[in-house]
Amino acid sequence: MKLKHLAPGLSACALASPAFALNILLTNDDGLTSNVKALYEALKAKGHDVIVSVPCTGQSGMGAAVKYLTPLTPLSTSNADRTTGGCLNGAAVAGDPGAGKMTKTGFTGGDYFYVNGTPVMATMYGLDVVATARWGKAPDVVLSGPNEGQNVGSIVNGSGTVSNAQFSASRGLPSIALSADQTTADNTGLANPASVTVAKLSLDLLDALRAKAGNGPLLPAGIALNVNFPKDLSNPSWAFTRFGSYNLYDLKFVADLSQDATAKAVGLGSYPYPGVTISNTTAAPAADQADNEAYVSQTKISVTAMQLGFEHRPQGQAWLRLRLRDLVK
Repeated sequence: MKLKHLAPGLSACALASPAFALNILLTNDDGLTSNVKALYEALKAKGHDVIVSVPCTGQSGMGAAVKYLTPLTPLSTSNADRTTGGCLNGAAVAGDPGAGKMTKTGFTGGDYFYVNGTPVMATMYGLDVVATARWGKAPDVVLSGPNEGQNVGSIVNGSGTVSNAQFSASRGLPSIALSADQTTADNTGLANPASVTVAKLSLDLLDALRAKAGNGPLLPAGIALNVNFPKDLSNPSWAFTRFGSYNLYDLKFVADLSQDATAKAVGLGSYPYPGVTISNTTAAPAADQADNEAYVSQTKISVTAMQLGFEHRPQGQAWLRLRLRDLVK
């Protein structure tokens, strides 16, 4: 089913008006990337006030991890990028604080920040420190991503992109996880053309939500969104989806990477060590998986409503009470 209300012209100038400008926290789990730069610039061009708070280095697969009560000391080769001692793409260099403003030329205007920690720590820094200093309150919306790689199926359990949205939504903030194809990466010029397209499409989504929200929040309490963009963005359409049971990725722990075909294919054939591999699934979806985001997002932009936390729906709670009624009296 197409998302019919996401017409590109639905609010051609509405968000350019200061009355409709939003305070936005933009975060991710990849660090300073072409995708986050493009989305920041697109949001600013629309008149929004945007702060960026991202991890110092790529943190894919860290999920909702947080380093509690751990001082973030100045960057060095021991706790940041092991080659340079600084952050990904030169966002900060060795000797810079464990969290703070980016020092890379072109990113020092006061909107870009980094944290030498996990994705959720970067989100927390944006909410608790940067947003408080900038606005004296929480942002109107938190956007996490766009990730360099889709977050669909069971892999969302370990996704920092999705965990960021879950965390901020748990604070009652409208939150959206955005993920694109891994080919949107550009660690040379931070200027992948596909990043610009993904940013424009993300604005279409934001415009559509804003047009329906009136003076209220973009999303109701207890709901966050997971949005995934396909690789082919030449003629994108939108679709409502659910997580379902179809998986785009196969994860496997192997005892010896040097003996595994998947590991060899990515250059790990000389590592006789255990580790986890990831590869694309070759299984076709079953009939009841046709609306699963892992399948739909290969050709369309999938939009999935997420609940917060782990509590089951009412029928699950009812089942539990019946099954254990003799135990819990």
